[in-house]
Amino acid sequence: MPEAIPCVRLFADSAGDSHFEDISYNMTSVQYAPPAPALEISTPTSAQNFFWLRFPKDWHDAAHPSPRRQLFVVLEGQVEGWTSSGDSRIFAPGDRLLMEDTTGGGHGARPLYGEAVALVIALE
Repeated sequence: MPEAIPCVRLFADSAGDSHFEDISYNMTSVQYAPPAPALEISTPTSAQNFFWLRFPKDWHDAAHPSPRRQLFVVLEGQVEGWTSSGDSRIFAPGDRLLMEDTTGGGHGARPLYGEAVALVIALE
């Protein structure tokens, strides 16, 4: 069985507090682009669009909810994120964050050690 892909989920509970949760996406081996050899893919998720996001080196925000359900993938630099419940994590290149805290206290974020760049995929 193919190895699952890890991801962090950011969500709001029924009281409006945000939390991090470690999740994973199961992978399946499929003939994705014949005649190329099989690749491992997850179940597709519908998306609206994607965009690049750059955090200036001194950018900081105390708390805000996610503007939409989105997948955040760090490409350059590091980003510290924290939840309204007090948890903190550092995201480095290649880290994935499924942001679903569209209500409640939200989360805060700041780039570490200079600017950071991420790819954001807006999900349906």
